[in-house]
Amino acid sequence: MPVRFTMTFLHALILGIVEGITEFLPVSSTGHLILTSHLMGLPESDFLKTFQIAIQLGAILAALALYWRSLVLDPRTLAKTLLAFLPTAVAGFLAYKLVKILLGSPMVVVWSLLVGGILLIVLEKAHRGRPETRREVSDISFCQAFLIGLIQSVSMIPGVSRSAATILPGLLMGISRKAIVEFSFLLAVPTMAAATGYDLLKNYQQYSVEQFDVLAVGFIVSFVMALFAIKALLGYIRRHTFVAFGIYRIGLAIAFALWGL
Repeated sequence: MPVRFTMTFLHALILGIVEGITEFLPVSSTGHLILTSHLMGLPESDFLKTFQIAIQLGAILAALALYWRSLVLDPRTLAKTLLAFLPTAVAGFLAYKLVKILLGSPMVVVWSLLVGGILLIVLEKAHRGRPETRREVSDISFCQAFLIGLIQSVSMIPGVSRSAATILPGLLMGISRKAIVEFSFLLAVPTMAAATGYDLLKNYQQYSVEQFDVLAVGFIVSFVMALFAIKALLGYIRRHTFVAFGIYRIGLAIAFALWGL
């Protein structure tokens, strides 16, 4: 039986903008989608959860459009990316039902934002002064790629942030900001493609054509916004650390906690 449909094209437009801007920032795009949906009064439903997962692929395809040469023309980089993806693939398959449950909990997002923000600041400070021994994506070793992927699997918890779970361990391993951010872009491609494909495969039969139209709007908007967000982030990290994102996460978590989620 189809779920009650309450989303509009305006909801999809807003969520697409939020997703496109936040996907590659260490602030958790999933967390922002959940909190934004809550603010707009969208009731929890299976379609909303699928929508929150699927439109992330739109943003990820923006990274693929910009970095496809790194995956297609460099077999070693492709192999490292797939190796890093492996832990999340296994964990995501085993914990799929739990992840879908957590997607309906704004308080999980608030706590994840708070803890993640504190860790972002602490680990950024710990990284200060460390030499950067791996300046390009091609310099990342297979062992480092696997460890980064292992840590990234924690980002299945809403609010943790997939990019933060990739970037922070990379910095502590001596990988340059530019290289680890770009590796985060590449790793997002198989991660979100698999998550979206698996979720749609399990649930597509219960959704209507109208729901897929709304999903398409969010998907396209997130793709366009992500193109600009990627370039903006690369420009930002040339001059700044990630501390500001940690402060933002803490402030957002406190604001929503006081608001009374």
